[in-house]
Amino acid sequence: MAQGPARIDHLVTAGTFSLDGGTWDVENNVWIVGDDTEAVVIDAAHDAAAIEAALNGRTLRAIVCTHAHNDHIDAAPALAAATGAPILLHPDDLPLWKMTHPDRAPDGELSDGQVLTVAGVELTVLHTPGHAPGAVCLYAPALETVFTGDTLFHGGPGATGRSFSHFPTIIDSIRERLFSLPEGTVVRTGHGDSTTVADESPHLAEWIHRGH
Repeated sequence: MAQGPARIDHLVTAGTFSLDGGTWDVENNVWIVGDDTEAVVIDAAHDAAAIEAALNGRTLRAIVCTHAHNDHIDAAPALAAATGAPILLHPDDLPLWKMTHPDRAPDGELSDGQVLTVAGVELTVLHTPGHAPGAVCLYAPALETVFTGDTLFHGGPGATGRSFSHFPTIIDSIRERLFSLPEGTVVRTGHGDSTTVADESPHLAEWIHRGH
């Protein structure tokens, strides 16, 4: 039986992001959604031991990948091995996944509209390509939150200047899938500070202009 109200825990882990021959130091947000007995992890970045410690003995139901850039998935296999939890990824990001983990496939697929439930909270998968082909966001209406990975940040859309990314596509994803959510929805991002739909949506036209 679930104990205590569902909550969102947050930790920041540090490592590197590599793509197209470059490597950059990054800090990533790792989000844990659950109660006192069970949880899911959104983006197992860099430090499996730190994430496992933050779980504090709770049963890990799934490791959900918002996309397969290495900085968001590098610790996923180790965390899966330590906890027995399945790794879930949208199949459109398998080419990126295999760059980091060629010998370890994800355990399950994410699909648009799929609902994951943990601690009585529903997380709806929103396929939001653009930053990566299989990028997803996770909308938890009961928590008035959407977890956006690298699709939407405080101050603008995720980067689209590297392989597997496309600026018009990310703009369409944000406009159609995220800015249709209630304005008070808190946007919890893959890097940096959180924001809200209301704070970001007025800037869409400015981003489009900036992107051309």
